[in-house]
Amino acid sequence: MKLPSWISSSCSSETATSIAKHSMINSIPAQKSVLFSDSSSFSDINQGNGSSSSSSCSSTSQDSSDSNSSLQSSLSIATHPSIPSLQKLSPESFNLSVKTLSITSLKSPENAAIVNSLQVHDNLLFAVSGSQVSVFDVNNNLQLLHTFNNPHNKKEPSPSSSSPRGSIKSLAFIDGKIFTAHQDCKIRAWELKPKQQQYYKQIATLPTMEDFFRNFILPKNYIKVRRHKKKLWVQHFDAVSSLAVDNNNLLYSVSWDKYLKIWSGKDFRCLESIKAHDDAINAIVVSHDGLVYTGSADKKIKVWGKPLGEKKNVLIATLEKHKSAVNALALSSDGSVLFSGSNDRSILVWEKEDSANHMVVSGALRGHGKAILCLIHVSDLLFSGSADRTVRIWHRAFDGRYCCLTVLEGHAKPVRSLAAAEGEVGGGMTVFSGSFDGEIKVWKVVVSSDLKTSEESEDY
Repeated sequence: MKLPSWISSSCSSETATSIAKHSMINSIPAQKSVLFSDSSSFSDINQGNGSSSSSSCSSTSQDSSDSNSSLQSSLSIATHPSIPSLQKLSPESFNLSVKTLSITSLKSPENAAIVNSLQVHDNLLFAVSGSQVSVFDVNNNLQLLHTFNNPHNKKEPSPSSSSPRGSIKSLAFIDGKIFTAHQDCKIRAWELKPKQQQYYKQIATLPTMEDFFRNFILPKNYIKVRRHKKKLWVQHFDAVSSLAVDNNNLLYSVSWDKYLKIWSGKDFRCLESIKAHDDAINAIVVSHDGLVYTGSADKKIKVWGKPLGEKKNVLIATLEKHKSAVNALALSSDGSVLFSGSNDRSILVWEKEDSANHMVVSGALRGHGKAILCLIHVSDLLFSGSADRTVRIWHRAFDGRYCCLTVLEGHAKPVRSLAAAEGEVGGGMTVFSGSFDGEIKVWKVVVSSDLKTSEESEDY
């Protein structure tokens, strides 16, 4: 199978297969490639030194960036001609100032392994690279504290530490336990053992042996996965691509096998299994009200929940606006806005309608030159990472329109994962971005009101 040229120019074919079995191969259709050269990207058009930048929404230095943003908007609008752009091309009305500084770079212990996931939890940065998880102290100059799931780590006394586990795709946290989603179709649970030399010990593999023994006898507990091959309903039979946790400490997993599964975070029992999509599932998020959103290579986002009187999750709505595989999902802090990123280079913004209990598309954010690979929403800011090797920071105004405050450049390969740590002294936050070459860049981002501009306006 011939890979799209933007993949072959950014990473090896082996890397592309590891990252997304379906979504990364089904990229931008050939007829749209004439609108944008696959050999270039936005970061190529607007080169920077990648080490530091300071921009104000009212400064003239933003003009060139705005013109490039306008260019990219017109180039990507062909993917969604019926969906209006939400970003403001003249962001002076925001009266905001954004300052960014590239602090340092962390290199993966496994050379050139893709940074599939980044998570900040209890002031620790968990970085998933290849088959290994590295733990850094955010408050102590990002000192490396632990690594686990590493067959070469002698500090791991787990008897299965030398067995092949495949690359890790995602992380989740429940009551002091860490759950890792693996390429080998399994989910593993870990716990920190507080001894002289602290280490993370594997305490369970999902599905557990108890789940197997509970279900293997009855034929009705098997599902057909291929011709002449069946699996128990508690098993994933392809790579587990993403994990999420709800307020009730339930663990949600999605897989390239098209299934959504729900697990008890306490006894690790599989509670539900749903054939959720027609193609590989790449992303999942769970809102505070219990609604579950899954994004798939079938171009659809599906909404799941438990209506009154129902004991199992049912399909509530199907969101169909993307023209290509959905790679990433993010929710606003109150769960009222959903963001979805796709191979079609656009970020769609979905908002709850007063007359309905589900999301409707309100517009699109355009600017990235290639596929959207990751999204996070932190403190009213949306961060998007792309195969064009950049990170964009978006801010929402009161009228519902958005502004791209700045573009973080400096990665040599596509940006696969993002995380952020809030509560910095003096304001701002620390942002982490991981790429296909195993590099984790650390950024200091400060967004503040441009008081000087406001005072000058009042005096006038």
